[in-house]
Amino acid sequence: MSFAQAPTGALQLKWELQEHGWATCNLSNDSHQASLVASYCTDALADLVAAAGGLYGQQRTTRFFFDAEPQELRWVLRATDAVIDVTIYEFPDVSVSLDLPDTDGTAIWQSAHSRRLFSHAVLSAAQSVFTEHGEAGYQAKWMLHPFPVALVQDLRRLHLRDDACGLSHDLAHP
Repeated sequence: MSFAQAPTGALQLKWELQEHGWATCNLSNDSHQASLVASYCTDALADLVAAAGGLYGQQRTTRFFFDAEPQELRWVLRATDAVIDVTIYEFPDVSVSLDLPDTDGTAIWQSAHSRRLFSHAVLSAAQSVFTEHGEAGYQAKWMLHPFPVALVQDLRRLHLRDDACGLSHDLAHP
């Protein structure tokens, strides 16, 4: 797979709750697609939203992972100027990979987007999940973790304040 080096103009991120305790995160841009599986062993959606929000402060790099039982899907977000470089590494076994450097994993996704586009994609995915399931429905399917209402609200506030995003925003709860 060849990876984009310059910012692309599109990023689609869709979060779908599956059977109890499982979700699929579908990513696509102008030239690539990926479908990632996450289990409820990590608070995956909350971690994604929190990482996006963390890029509005002094933080230049953030990492988090999805537990795909047994794989680890490690996200590395690097902010450079107005661009967020997104790289996702796959490791065969989360029980032994947590202390390994990123380079020991296999890069399965890499793209670069403006912070505005990346944050908007994350917010849209979270809002779609909330609209479809609500807090109670999310909790019933995700089981160990509630819907990350406060994190979504914080990311939305930062995004609207700092990004001059001209795209539509559903300001309904959360």
